[in-house]
Amino acid sequence: MATRLELIRRMEQAGATRIETVSFASPKHVPQMAGAEEICAALTDRSFAAIGLVLNGRGLERALACDLDEINIVAYAADGYARKNTGAGADERNAEALELVTRARGAGRRTSVTIAVAFGDPIDGPVAPERVTALAAACAAAGADEIALGDTIGVGNPVAVERLVPAIAAAALGAKVRCHLHNTRNAGYANAVAAARSGAHALDAAVGGFGGSPFSPGAGGNVATEDLTALLHGMGLATGIDPVRAAAAGVWLAERLGHDRPPAMLGRATAFPGPV
Repeated sequence: MATRLELIRRMEQAGATRIETVSFASPKHVPQMAGAEEICAALTDRSFAAIGLVLNGRGLERALACDLDEINIVAYAADGYARKNTGAGADERNAEALELVTRARGAGRRTSVTIAVAFGDPIDGPVAPERVTALAAACAAAGADEIALGDTIGVGNPVAVERLVPAIAAAALGAKVRCHLHNTRNAGYANAVAAARSGAHALDAAVGGFGGSPFSPGAGGNVATEDLTALLHGMGLATGIDPVRAAAAGVWLAERLGHDRPPAMLGRATAFPGPV
């Protein structure tokens, strides 16, 4: 737990204003995420918005008992990954997700929904955009403040992103659009640029570029915070995050995880002044 707290503080010092600090997954099934309540209790003096990831009703109960600014709920665009990840189909899990959104909003919490496998499912294959937009509309109607498109296995491309982001914005009844991108096929950063140019309000990133799903063999990590912020800053888009400090956090994290270096590239190079 001390390492997780130190990582959060390092990213706070780097300038992050929203951080998903905890996941309320079952400690039995995901032991590395145990101690969510203790993490929350240790972050009361924070300068950022703390987000908790919720997967089910029990997770929401735990989250509502904690000092969190936002609750992020997971929905599924396809059956295959939903069953692999949770043991139930997408329709069942999405019905529960809509109920959780309503409950979280009723408790006065800012609420977001991440739609997993929005661009493709490791078992079912390509996902129809119409399925994603319909789910986004239902989440927004339930009260979600933000809808995130999750490219969980990293099969998206800039053209698909440019089509889906505006479609979600139009369907989501005023909810903001966020993108959660993985770099499995080295398209994550191109997709992030496409998302920013297509009206996405926020982009997810992970320090060092770590991540990936155990239920999707071969899936790569998230786009790296340090690499993404350096790219956006070079384009003249401010993020508020210092990519050099984020890169130092990525190198530090890699050492704690027993890696020679993180997947991210900036920690291996140097920052370059920008924009050009």
